[in-house]
Amino acid sequence: METIGYALLGIVAVCWLAAMLLGMIAAFPVGLLGLVAIFGIGILFLKVVRERLQNKEDDYYSKHVDK
Repeated sequence: METIGYALLGIVAVCWLAAMLLGMIAAFPVGLLGLVAIFGIGILFLKVVRERLQNKEDDYYSKHVDK
C-alpha cells in the first residue's frame, strides 16, 4: 500500500512539473526566469540527496541510537 501511494505521488509530481515547465516555455520571455529557478532547485535537491546517501555517520546514528 505504501509503495503504491509513493508511486502515485511520484506520477502526480512528474505530471505537475511537466505542466509547469510547458507553461513556462509557452510564456517564453518571462518563463525563462521560472525555468532557471526550477533548474537551481533541482540541482540543490540532487546535491542534498547525494550527500545524504554518502554520509556514513548519519547511517550509523539512525541504526544505533535508541529512540
